[in-house]
Amino acid sequence: MISIITAVYNQLAMNRLFLRAVRKFTAGDYELIVIDNASTDGSGDFFAAHGATVVRNKGNYPYPVCQNQGIAAARGGLLAFLNNDTIVAPDWDRTLAGIMSSRGLDILCPCGMERLERTDVMRRRKKRWGVIKALVGFFGSNHSQLQLMLWLMYGNWERFARKVHRIHGSRAIEGFNGNSVLMTRAAIEKVGLWDERLQAADWDLYARSKRRQATHHDIRPVHVALGVYHHHYMRLTVKGGYPPMIGADKLIQYDDKWGNTEQVLSRMSDPVMGQ
Repeated sequence: MISIITAVYNQLAMNRLFLRAVRKFTAGDYELIVIDNASTDGSGDFFAAHGATVVRNKGNYPYPVCQNQGIAAARGGLLAFLNNDTIVAPDWDRTLAGIMSSRGLDILCPCGMERLERTDVMRRRKKRWGVIKALVGFFGSNHSQLQLMLWLMYGNWERFARKVHRIHGSRAIEGFNGNSVLMTRAAIEKVGLWDERLQAADWDLYARSKRRQATHHDIRPVHVALGVYHHHYMRLTVKGGYPPMIGADKLIQYDDKWGNTEQVLSRMSDPVMGQ
């Protein structure tokens, strides 16, 4: 069973779309764990009414804190950390798990606009999304408008995602796509929980996997599966506002922990696997 963990604050329309995609496209058994950061629009109750385990916070906690709360509540052997503003691909769970098993990976992400096979492809995809988001998002982000954005971007979502899989299959490249991360329990034992001092926790996870590889040789760095594509609305609803973050004064910057390590890591990527 996969434990799907997501943190939310309001965004009920997005949450409805997220849940519908998870229920339609998740192939295997799963549990959904929702960390609700004191939503005021009924999002917590919405997820609870649809069978999710809802951890109800009294305020807005940083992203890595919520991830660790999800881990504490999870029962699955695999842990999937999904942003609530993502649309998952058909059979995403079984496909990613299969790639992890065949490639000897403990941490794997699907691809998406933020991480594709080539930078020029990413630029074109992001540019198209920016135009669509500006045109449609100008009128708001209710359920119908979110669906319209997805259709304008890809046409039939399921057909698009399956085409990506046909093209790329099980190919994987080193890197990460922070809106969707699949991890084994063994990965947590090796690299530890999410660092609650860092909002840039995805970069930190990648760096820690690289360091663990160098020091212990018992894990591969985070990789991205090119044949599993998740759509990310990319902070579309941030303009709706969030309450003050609890513990914000204790957060540190990525460079405070790693210095210029990011530049070093970017030059240490593996070639594409499985070609």
